[in-house]
Amino acid sequence: MLTIYTDNHVLRNAKTELAGGQLIQTFEQPARATRIVERIKKVSLGDVLEPNDFGLEPIFRVHDKKFVRFLETAWEAWSETGYKGEGIPMCWPARRMSTKIPDHINGKMGYYAMASETSFSPGTWEAAFAAVNVALTGAELVNAGESAVFALCRPPGHHAARDMFGGYCFLNNAAIAAQYFIDHGKSRVAVLDVDFHHGNGTQDIFYDRNDVMYLSLHGDPRDAFPYFLGYADETGKGGGEGYNFNYPMKPGTAFDEWVEALNDALQNIRTFGPDILIVSLGVDTFETDPISFFKLKSDDFLTYGASIARLKLPTLFVMEGGYDINEIGRNTVNVLQGFESG
Repeated sequence: MLTIYTDNHVLRNAKTELAGGQLIQTFEQPARATRIVERIKKVSLGDVLEPNDFGLEPIFRVHDKKFVRFLETAWEAWSETGYKGEGIPMCWPARRMSTKIPDHINGKMGYYAMASETSFSPGTWEAAFAAVNVALTGAELVNAGESAVFALCRPPGHHAARDMFGGYCFLNNAAIAAQYFIDHGKSRVAVLDVDFHHGNGTQDIFYDRNDVMYLSLHGDPRDAFPYFLGYADETGKGGGEGYNFNYPMKPGTAFDEWVEALNDALQNIRTFGPDILIVSLGVDTFETDPISFFKLKSDDFLTYGASIARLKLPTLFVMEGGYDINEIGRNTVNVLQGFESG
């Protein structure tokens, strides 16, 4: 299997994350991607290719232009204020408040943020843009006939909505890739999100559409980030009604229960009959992930990779979460090797 990867992901190297009332070293760090690519090379999964540059137009097909321009300039604007730390949202347009976009960077950051854990740092935009190019290069190859490609994106993307960042995500790599497939001749795309956290951004982008089906297996939002989206009764709206599937699961969920949800999702994908499958691949379902509460083991990733392969669809894997640095390489590559053997 081909892997698309760029060292430009290291440009995103934030030092602070607001968690539990403290500023800590962020869980989303460069070692995540480097450990995965090291494992890919160790097991000889396949060639590792650099991405092409697709410019901004594919991003504008999914994200609000003002939001994208904000991302491009946020660190510069934050730095110009003289603030000493990294850019952290501090004020939001909460219920019954104005939704006008302020001029000051504090206001803009709060307007476009969904959460406060994701700080801006030097190189954030450059890394996020590079991650999009990784996903689009993978999509281009699958569209040209590759049966499966792994887009090793960092930062991740599935929490990024049309005009919101958060959850370590700035641009929605999987959604941009899905739109690329639609714009290049495909009629139907399924996005299967196996990250522990619900991909609120991907759901937001495609919620009223019937050409992209979104299916997410995740921690119950009553107990897990992003808390305010990902419930089972969210099934789409308008023309998208019936094309959104959420599978929220309780703390302590082990593989035998998790895989039942996966099998149901796979059957819904078969019924949908997509031309392309995108897998938002998060391995934070692992039993020792520091910010999750599922109990999957390393061999389980091999097993479900093989299950996904039985769909026999051209497949683009897009990297999302996974924060056990010591095991992220093994678990990610297990999914891909399971897929290849399936």
